Amino acid sequence: MAFASDIRTGSSGSLAAVAHNIAENFRKARAQRRVYRQTVNELSVLSDRELNDLGISACQIRSIAREAAQMVR
Repeated sequence: MAFASDIRTGSSGSLAAVAHNIAENFRKARAQRRVYRQTVNELSVLSDRELNDLGISACQIRSIAREAAQMVR
């Protein structure tokens, strides 16, 4: 089993900076999850014909939602 570690030296990460980074990562993850769920929900209600008109199939919904979520900054 492989392990990865992030060892920081010096004063590169004050407690406030670390807390800020954690909060930012949490905010981004929540926003990405919201976009993912919204995209899946919106595309899931469409019929196969409507999805075909958009050039996608039902099996692509999750990957499209994942791509949309990755665009969140």
